[in-house]
Amino acid sequence: MSDVRIAGVTASHNGRPVLQGIDLHVPEASTTVILGPSGCGKTTLLRVIAGFQAPDNGSVALGDDVVVGPGLWRAPERRGVGYVAQEGNLFPHLSVGANVVYGLDRSARRDTGRLTELLRLVGLDVGLADRRPDQLSGGQQQRVALARALARRPKVLLLDEPFSSLDAALRTSTREAVADVLAREGVTAILVTHDQSEALSMADQVAIMHDGRFSQVGSPADVYDRPADTRSAGFLGDAVTLAGRADSGTVHHALGVVSVEHVPDGPVDVLLRPEQIALVAQGSGRPATVLSSTYFGHDALIDLDLGADPREPGSAGAPSVVRARVRGQDVPPDGTVVSLQLLGEPLVFPHPTSA
Repeated sequence: MSDVRIAGVTASHNGRPVLQGIDLHVPEASTTVILGPSGCGKTTLLRVIAGFQAPDNGSVALGDDVVVGPGLWRAPERRGVGYVAQEGNLFPHLSVGANVVYGLDRSARRDTGRLTELLRLVGLDVGLADRRPDQLSGGQQQRVALARALARRPKVLLLDEPFSSLDAALRTSTREAVADVLAREGVTAILVTHDQSEALSMADQVAIMHDGRFSQVGSPADVYDRPADTRSAGFLGDAVTLAGRADSGTVHHALGVVSVEHVPDGPVDVLLRPEQIALVAQGSGRPATVLSSTYFGHDALIDLDLGADPREPGSAGAPSVVRARVRGQDVPPDGTVVSLQLLGEPLVFPHPTSA
């Protein structure tokens, strides 16, 4: 396996910029998840790495092997890259076994031991080898596609939203199986998704992409707990943004006061996660009214109206709605007046209009 080094990659489609100066390092035997909204350039970046699309500028190296650079272009079949597409793209007229060994040389295709090894690697019964793809479930088809991609022992494995067409339960089980295979085999992998849970659960490194650029690259904990900006925070989990005002190192907002450094005076955005808002004993915190709740069993999200509070300089007398996360058995009825308390320190960003 190899690490991946991407430097200064730009790419366009029909004259429209898609990738705008991408730099990324994926360490060997690790998984990097690229997370971003549809149309931000995630799949284009995978296509550039795989060799399906030429960049306008920049370089791509797989280990010590530069496959794209000034005056250099390595054909896709000579890059040693495996690719798992969103729909798997299995050949419908071939059996499962023939799909898995497709692309191997003739002697390797006749090696039933290698086929058995690959099927077992991805958690499939070897008895499925003679079936057609349409006789398998969606999750089984994706595992066959993974086995096919791993058959040639690629330097790097690229996965383009491979679980998006599966239902929720199957998506979770298939995702866990794939993550287990990648870890056991020590595969260097890049996975593209717009699913936050996939990014947090599968990644050693998360790269958040917006408009053809990375807004933040770091560990799942880093990008969740310390997002670079409010947009990145909102894309990686639920986020609560409150209006506030900074004055000489102190920020006032609807849930209290926080000391900050290196934030200019003026309007600011105060960012926190729903789990930082606790419901406490009546009268011991900021009053709020329960508007609605969304129940998930193990927990729930509650929308709460803070109302207008002219005592808070940041609120300017305007009503604020916040979202809290509570245990599933602790959901108060709609209309209940509760008290809120902030846990931990929020992040503070200059408001865009004042930055």
